[in-house]
Amino acid sequence: MADDVPRRVALTVTDGVATVRLDRPEKMNALDPAMFSAILATGKELMAREDVGAVVLTGAGRAFCAGLDFGSFADMAERGPERTREREAAAPAPLGAAGALAQQAVHVWSLVPAPVIAAVQGVAFGGGLQIALGADIRLVAPDAQLSLMEILWGIVPDMCGTQLLPELVGRDVAKELALTGRKVSGTEAVRLGLATREAADPVAAALELAAEIAGHSRSATRAVKRLVDLAGRVPLAEGLAAEQAEIGALIGSPEQAAVVRRRLESRG
Repeated sequence: MADDVPRRVALTVTDGVATVRLDRPEKMNALDPAMFSAILATGKELMAREDVGAVVLTGAGRAFCAGLDFGSFADMAERGPERTREREAAAPAPLGAAGALAQQAVHVWSLVPAPVIAAVQGVAFGGGLQIALGADIRLVAPDAQLSLMEILWGIVPDMCGTQLLPELVGRDVAKELALTGRKVSGTEAVRLGLATREAADPVAAALELAAEIAGHSRSATRAVKRLVDLAGRVPLAEGLAAEQAEIGALIGSPEQAAVVRRRLESRG
């Protein structure tokens, strides 16, 4: 990570599993400009790393992420138009489909080649929930609290949330959640499709799942992520052609041949 980015995110890599921890526990990992920059820098680093087979994304302390720092809301009310101009002037170069820094802090996880698992404990509010939506899989504590609460502050989810949420829960449920800002438990989040499954200890469960994924063929797991991310976003013919391109690259490759040999040897 660049030296000029304040420390807001901790990154460790062990046995092919990267653990990314939002690291501002005294503020429940609330989002400020330094946090956005650190998340993006960490994601970009993982985009380029070949030694990572899976990523666990979580928060330090008792929360995943409480959303935007309260000071930012006060700043919006006091310096609205001026603040908007400052944001536009400071916008980074586009990253994939995302232009704004806050959007890039979410979108970057879809660009990381390795599968990304969000482990959500405590709260994931506003931008915090949208960061979790950027992951491929979400494991949540039953008593976790999740909310798109931007409407309660007179704004809209602007970190990819309006685009990612309908794909998971349907348009009607997405509108209900975004229009009310209501909190849902981890249990309800799973029922709605907002989360993948419950875990009493989501971090431990995410690390276990990440280790399993990292133990598979890296080329195959990355291909699975690419293919599933195409589904519903490109014409069916394009998706089916992509399947054939991916399988053609995998069959007979040294990595796939090694997997087959290990499987056959294990059968004794």
